[in-house]
Amino acid sequence: MAKTKVIAVANQKGGVGKSTTVYNLGAGLAMNGKKVLLLDVDPQGDLTKMLGHRKPHDMPLTLGNVMNDIVAGVSGTEHPEIMHHYEGFDFVPGNRTLSAVEVGLVNAMCRETVLKQYVDRVKKDYDYVFLDCRPSLGMLVINALSASDYVLIPVQADYLAAEDMTELIGTVQSIQRQINPKLKIGGIFLTMANDTNFRKDIVNSVRENFGKRLPVMQTVIPATVRLAEISTADKSIFRHEPKGRAAETYRNLVKEVMDIGEKQRSKSTDLGR
Repeated sequence: MAKTKVIAVANQKGGVGKSTTVYNLGAGLAMNGKKVLLLDVDPQGDLTKMLGHRKPHDMPLTLGNVMNDIVAGVSGTEHPEIMHHYEGFDFVPGNRTLSAVEVGLVNAMCRETVLKQYVDRVKKDYDYVFLDCRPSLGMLVINALSASDYVLIPVQADYLAAEDMTELIGTVQSIQRQINPKLKIGGIFLTMANDTNFRKDIVNSVRENFGKRLPVMQTVIPATVRLAEISTADKSIFRHEPKGRAAETYRNLVKEVMDIGEKQRSKSTDLGR
């Protein structure tokens, strides 16, 4: 098996389609024969709910439990927290236990790398590990970035959301300098885009403002009713509407994600330069 790619999907702004993207990337890569693990690193448990577990806070074994064990110095070779999804990938659920973990990390040894310790234990069995981050720049997100090789940044197609991205990029730079020098931005991509001239202006603006120094992906995820239904449909867009426009765009995004790290980009994704 080739080297595992660990990819965080992050944006401190909520409602940009992080969990929807992680779900569809997991399903799409599994359809391409890849072994994939999804980690729900959000105390809200939105990804876990999408994957069919409507009451994540009642689940007895989640990512929060595992991280608590690592902080306490407990280790094991079995991983009962890893669940299998019928669309061909594995996942570790998340719930509000993670909020208590985040508070506890403030006083923990190696507080920025607790999640990395877990990822390093389990990633050998997978081609891809995706970390669905909470909408903040707190300790859980710092842990996710510290554990990752790449970060994908979904940005809602409006000017304010694009401007807010600068703060996240600053956090990535800090993580890169101080904790995880191998971290790179794998790509920025626009979500919830309507077919309007205004949307086209935003797409062009993001590519002009960021494309010279950061990889802006070609795929633009549309705002569609079918895609919005994913949160309660218990299935990815590839099963919910396999011939629709949203499924086609996510197929394109899957292809772009598979290319991450495979080609040397002329634009450096190393923000430290």
